[in-house]
Amino acid sequence: MTRRRGWLALACLCLAITSCADAPVGSGDARPRVRTAGGVVEGVMAAGAPGTAVAAYKGIPYAEPPTGDRRWRPPVPAHGWTGVRDARDFGHACLQPPPALGSVYYGGMASMSEDCLTLNVWAPADARHAPVMVWIHGGALVGGGSSEPLYDGANLARQGIVVVSINYRLGLLGYLAHPALGAESPQHLSGNYGLLDQIEALRWVRANIAAFGGDPGKVTIAGESAGGLSVLGLMASPAAHGLFRGAITQSGYMPAYRALHEDTLGLTSAEAAGAALGKLAGATDAAALRAADLVALFKAGLATGWQPEPVIDGVTLPRQLAETFARGEQARVPVLAGFNEGEIRSLPFLMPKAPDTPAAYQADVRRRFGAEAATYLAVYPGADPRADVMASIRDGLYGWAAQYVARQQAAVGQPAFLYYFRHATPAEKARDLAAFHASELPYVFGQVGPDAALGPNWPRPPLTDAEARLSRAMMGYWVSFVRDGVPAAPGEVAWPRYDVGQGGYLDIDDQPTAQRALQPAAFTLADTLVAKRRQQGRAWRLDIGFSAF
Repeated sequence: MTRRRGWLALACLCLAITSCADAPVGSGDARPRVRTAGGVVEGVMAAGAPGTAVAAYKGIPYAEPPTGDRRWRPPVPAHGWTGVRDARDFGHACLQPPPALGSVYYGGMASMSEDCLTLNVWAPADARHAPVMVWIHGGALVGGGSSEPLYDGANLARQGIVVVSINYRLGLLGYLAHPALGAESPQHLSGNYGLLDQIEALRWVRANIAAFGGDPGKVTIAGESAGGLSVLGLMASPAAHGLFRGAITQSGYMPAYRALHEDTLGLTSAEAAGAALGKLAGATDAAALRAADLVALFKAGLATGWQPEPVIDGVTLPRQLAETFARGEQARVPVLAGFNEGEIRSLPFLMPKAPDTPAAYQADVRRRFGAEAATYLAVYPGADPRADVMASIRDGLYGWAAQYVARQQAAVGQPAFLYYFRHATPAEKARDLAAFHASELPYVFGQVGPDAALGPNWPRPPLTDAEARLSRAMMGYWVSFVRDGVPAAPGEVAWPRYDVGQGGYLDIDDQPTAQRALQPAAFTLADTLVAKRRQQGRAWRLDIGFSAF
């Protein structure tokens, strides 16, 4: 579900840790200044390839530090400051387990702190009423940060848009629901603090982005993995409606989540799960929770199986995300959605062990799927058991969510655009990581040249004209969607609009091509399974694909 790795693995690692002006304000020297509602910030001119000059402003607080008594409360808008605030460096990443040194996703993030609710802005120096993309990082809602070098927004800003990236609370600090915390709330709500942070950041953008040359009426939210899930949550949240006019979800997912107060879909309530965690840690009231050692809380979360996820609380998220989209209650905005061919290659913890032989695979499917085995085997016959297990998990999580969202947006009359990313570099193929989870990001952010900001373990794209062209094409499509609500790239194929009947999509391999009907049998299988679970009042979570039954 995320490129970072599973919650349990990350938790184990964690135990080792004991209005505004219409234009920028001139600075009189090489460092640009902007007057925001909170005060003046002084950034730097972004380095990189020649082109449009881009100013970068980093570590700007959009909310007060969620520390002390503010821990596990909705965000409070940041207070102002006097003088000029230095905005050349990123703010802290939100607290999280330390990264695994050998992970393909390792490298480059800022130091961690609970004081982390900051954002960053990259803006063309001459921007006036420019469209805005707000980027939400991935990481399973437990890791990651806006300071990851891969997310540098300068190259996208050189295409004429303003780019904003945000931090939001993660893990226990971002998603713990508990009866004692709910008792403090006028609406008896708890959990979803990370999602509320994202909404507060969007409010900051609406109030301040004009000072950087952006248009507050032309904001597109975008994210990958848990960031893609967050985009879906924002589309489903009435509190976020009106704060954006477009949405990009890359490798997002949409399983069933716990309701706040009630046991539903065979899942205990979020409050009950949080109460069990608190009890094991010896913290049963709000004061004790805030005073508790965070490592002790992480240990209790590991022991009780708690994991960070959105909470269906009836207010911030009125109902299951899939149900919201089925009812047409989501934000009615253009959407760009897609997933990668090799999602699970870098996320092996998401899949059960594949049977050793095709015969064993088919026997296992027939034993568990019963009357539905023939339907399943028609899509995933098991000639290569491991490949079909990975494909079924990919399609049940990422593929279904991308196509479902595109279908539901199209059904309510909104432009929808679907992609399937299959491009793989020689370095990826050599490590059995072809088109892996998040491997499209260097192309979207223009990180394929000699100065590409990729981690030390990332299989780097070769320095070829073909790779540079693919990156230019993807940047062009994404920027065009942010600007106009329609993805288009100079010199590239027209991206067909998704419609319920034909399901047009962009196949992105060595070069983009327009196609129709992306894996219809796989989508129908997953969609039927989720619909059946909804009708039966059963959850759909990781038990999708090969592990469905």
